[in-house]
Amino acid sequence: MVVCPDVRRQRQAEDPEARLEEARGLAQAIGIVVAEAFIVPVREVRAATLFGEGQIERIATECEQEQAELVIVDGALSAIQQRNLEEKLKRKVIDRTGLILEIFGERAATAEGRLQVELAHLDYQQSRLVRSWTHLERQRGGFGFLGGPGETQIEADRRLIRARMGKLRRELEQVRKTRALHRERRGRAPWPTIALVGYTNAGKSTLFNRLTGAEVMAENLLFATLDPTMRAIDLPGIDKAILSDTVGFISDLPTQLVAAFRATLEEVTAADLVLHVRDIANPDTAAQKRQVLEVLADLGVIEGEGAGQAMPIVELWNKWDLLDDDRRTELAALAEGDPDVVAVSAVTGFGLERLRERLGALLTSGARLHRITVPASDGARIAWLHRHGEVVAEEDMGDGEGGPQRRIDVRLTDKELGRFEALDG
Repeated sequence: MVVCPDVRRQRQAEDPEARLEEARGLAQAIGIVVAEAFIVPVREVRAATLFGEGQIERIATECEQEQAELVIVDGALSAIQQRNLEEKLKRKVIDRTGLILEIFGERAATAEGRLQVELAHLDYQQSRLVRSWTHLERQRGGFGFLGGPGETQIEADRRLIRARMGKLRRELEQVRKTRALHRERRGRAPWPTIALVGYTNAGKSTLFNRLTGAEVMAENLLFATLDPTMRAIDLPGIDKAILSDTVGFISDLPTQLVAAFRATLEEVTAADLVLHVRDIANPDTAAQKRQVLEVLADLGVIEGEGAGQAMPIVELWNKWDLLDDDRRTELAALAEGDPDVVAVSAVTGFGLERLRERLGALLTSGARLHRITVPASDGARIAWLHRHGEVVAEEDMGDGEGGPQRRIDVRLTDKELGRFEALDG
């Protein structure tokens, strides 16, 4: 049973119906069969139970009729509210944070992902003494709401939990250092990096697969991608660029996960260019864009909505194929006037050639004219300059040190120039 509380004094810009649909999608993302989902208007928040007595009775009746074994509340519950609701409903109750942690625990594929999820899970659970801590004994930490003897109240050993969290933080710090070293090595390579960001289920992984030929998990599921994936792509004027697929953003992301996944999102801060993928066919697309911009502002990638930005951002209006003709015409006029917006369909391939050209132009916009002299016999380096730069002029200079020389005037970015100079070694 999915219950979406619509709190009058906390009402946000998002449409309650859209939030309910998203909550249903979160539940289905880990195979939960949703018997019923509905919105419950909340005039006054009850400290003990969130809902009023009549509303709790309605939820209990619905649970009986639909034979629901689990109640998911799409909002934040305190430990007291969670325990009291479980006692009154005679069923297991989890809130939005617990559900997202459950998904992350099931999806994390790398050692780093599992460490991050377990740390977030422990941080969330340490104040909830009504829960069992048996998941600490498992090799794969990070989840445990829906399985195990969760109903049994077991006294938590806080010292053990704090020690475990300390160990996880130390291991994650080591992961961050390793990731930083990898970034530094890529920076010396030096190939430009592009980070895909966007709301969960906006189509980032499908687009990633289209552009790179990779086979990253891409399904119509919330949080299908948790661990960052990188692949090389070819762009006009650039021999190779690195494209990074990142975890999707979501409204009200648990604070524990924002902190725990900082290392994953650091890939975005190190990028040369950010691709913001939007599900333009989603009725809540404007609210989703705001959520993504808020996270990017927190990361320091931009200075906030409407403010200056630290790096170029291209907005991709994805799922173009799902729009009706009138909406497509309306949005096409808007996109036409904005060079930083590209309409695409990751499924059909529409707009991807224009996207490649736009990315190539942005990444080579910092190219400067360099006059380079190379031995005329060095066909490999001359061909390299023609392949990676824009050759403006070329002239044979006659004999020089080591034989005939050729002078080439070529536009190269600083990264490409560094790469050319590295060929000497």
